[in-house]
Amino acid sequence: MHLIATLIAEPETRALDANSADDARAALDGMGGCVGAVDWLAPDTACEIPFDDIGLEEAHANLNAALDPAPIDIVVQKRGGRRKDLLIADMDATIVVGETLDELAAHAGLKDRIAEITARAMRGEIGFPGALRERVAMLKDLPVSALHDTLRDTRLMPGARALVRTMRSHGAYTVLVSGGFRFFTDEIATLVGFHANQANDLLIQNGRLTGGVAEPILDRDAKLAALKRIAREHDVPLSDSMAVGDGANDLPMIQAAGLGVAFHAKPVVEAEAPAVIRHGDLTALLYLQGYRADEFET
Repeated sequence: MHLIATLIAEPETRALDANSADDARAALDGMGGCVGAVDWLAPDTACEIPFDDIGLEEAHANLNAALDPAPIDIVVQKRGGRRKDLLIADMDATIVVGETLDELAAHAGLKDRIAEITARAMRGEIGFPGALRERVAMLKDLPVSALHDTLRDTRLMPGARALVRTMRSHGAYTVLVSGGFRFFTDEIATLVGFHANQANDLLIQNGRLTGGVAEPILDRDAKLAALKRIAREHDVPLSDSMAVGDGANDLPMIQAAGLGVAFHAKPVVEAEAPAVIRHGDLTALLYLQGYRADEFET
C-alpha cells in the first residue's frame, strides 16, 4: 500500500479513541480501496492507516467528513520516504509560543500596535521586509535589557525539544530559520537542540536599539533559499526535507520541502500547505514521519 493517513489529537486531550479510528478506516473502506489495519503510534493520540486505490485528495476529504467536528488532525501522504533527513523550522509561533517582536514591543508600551502589523504580515496582507523595518523603527532607544527580559519570558512550543532531538538522534540535520532576530534564535536553537540557526540582526548602539535592522532582511525568499542551500550542502534531496511554519513568509519553503507543514497557521498558509496541524503539538511532525511515541527523545 503506497498511501497512508495519519490521525493526530492534541496530546493533553487524547481525543483520538478507537471509535474515531474505526470510523476513519470505515470511511476509506467505503470508498472501495484496499485498506490496512489501524496502527497506533501513541494510545489515544496518534494512529495511521495504510491504504491504496483511492485518490489522495479524495481520501483526505472523506476522512475529514467522517471525523468532523472532532479535534483531530488528518494528513494523507505517500507511505514511502516519510522519515526526513533535514528539518527547517520557523521560530515565532512555531518553535516558541507567540511572536518575540510583539513581546519585545510590550516593553515600549507598543505591543498592540506592533502586534497588529505583525498579524497583517503573517497573513500576507503586507510585505514582510517593510513591516519588519516599520516595527523595529518604532522601538528606537529601547534598552538592550528589554531583549533579555523578553528572552527570559519566552516559552517553547510543546513538543519542540522532542521534535528536534528525535530527528537529530536519527541522523537528521536541523536548522532554525527565522524572520525574527539572532538575539533570540541563538539562545532558542541551543535550548531546543538545533544544529544551526539563521535570523535577522537588530542594530544596537550604546546599549539601545537604533531603530534599524541589518540588511538584507531574511524574508520569505531567503527562507526558501536557505532550505535549498542547506539541503544542497548536506546532500539531502528536497524530497527528504521537512519545513514547518505558521506565516505567509514561511509558505515558499513549506511548499518546496518534501513535507511542508502549516502549524497552527494563518488561513493563507493552511490553504496552500501540503499538511496542516491545527490541534496537535510539534510531536505531530514526528507522527507524520511514522515515529512512535516510545521513540521520542525528550
